[in-house]
Amino acid sequence: MPKLPLLTARELARVLEKLGFSLVRQVGSHMFFKHADGRATVVPNHPGEEIDRGLLNKIIRKDLQITREDFERCL
Repeated sequence: MPKLPLLTARELARVLEKLGFSLVRQVGSHMFFKHADGRATVVPNHPGEEIDRGLLNKIIRKDLQITREDFERCL
């Protein structure tokens, strides 16, 4: 299985919006997204930095509760 792509917070936010999540609030450098069915996630927003693959994998599996293949289709 290929590695997950490195994404910025802005790119990940676009994918989350495609999946039905909406930005609820932003506190400092953390963006809080929520889905209508109750799922939620927090994305660190540090300009110029990419989200580490480990954190991205955690967001996909635990918070979004989708497979990596489904996530990669939304890119």
